[in-house]
Amino acid sequence: MSFFLTPVLIAVICVLIGWIFKSENKKADNEAKTKSEYRPWVDEDLKDSTELHQIEEDEDELDESEESIEHIPFSSARYPENEMIKRSQEFYELLNQRRSVRFISNEPVPRQVIDNVIKTAGTAPSGAHTEPWSFVIVQDEEVKHRIRMIIEEEEEVNYKKRMGDKWVNDLKKLKTNWIKEYLDMAPFLILIFKKVYGITSSGRRKTHYYNEISVSIACGFLLAALQNAGLVTVTTTPLNCGPRLRTLLDRPVNEKLLMLLPVGYPSKDATVPDLKRKPLEEIMVVV
Repeated sequence: MSFFLTPVLIAVICVLIGWIFKSENKKADNEAKTKSEYRPWVDEDLKDSTELHQIEEDEDELDESEESIEHIPFSSARYPENEMIKRSQEFYELLNQRRSVRFISNEPVPRQVIDNVIKTAGTAPSGAHTEPWSFVIVQDEEVKHRIRMIIEEEEEVNYKKRMGDKWVNDLKKLKTNWIKEYLDMAPFLILIFKKVYGITSSGRRKTHYYNEISVSIACGFLLAALQNAGLVTVTTTPLNCGPRLRTLLDRPVNEKLLMLLPVGYPSKDATVPDLKRKPLEEIMVVV
């Protein structure tokens, strides 16, 4: 018995095949989109609407940017080659001793030292010299404890839900968890906020170019200054704690918490993981 496909049946089959392919492609696209966008550890507070080529309506800002800045002569110390090598080696050896320390003593630290290291951080370069940073120094015991409570509450959720099994597993070798005793113990907490935009004299927004990169560079200066002063810290980025900490510290809405540093001397029983740093040939490429 012969079987012939009628034009109508052929059309129905073609439509059915097309619908199947379309459904499969849509499913694959949705899966890929979901896979690429699913990042539960992303700190929502650090997302902002500032753009590199943001068009500002504020004419005052344009007028301010057109003001001429006087250039002055510049010169810097120049050392003989052997002294350059010696100084660079000594500086490397100093910073190579830097470790992330989670066991911090409550022994008092001179306030002037903190002032000096913050001034050092403030010498960092920034996009269009906007200096988009605020360094909040917390020494009040009650405020430090409230900060600890906020962070531990969010960190427990981070470890159990947001960060995912892989991240939590990678941290096991460092023996970290959501308990942060050093937030109470350290004589000072330094909270570094990035200003995602500034405010002009007329009260409108002023673009802060590369604000996160600029503040990150300042954090690097700050870490080096702390090491140079003989103090220790551990870089912490309290995930999803920014809004509550910003409210607690009465910071404006244009500031987003980028990093928190507990600062002090290491406790007598302090330990650190026995980590090794990559050798020069693995981190430097000469062309």
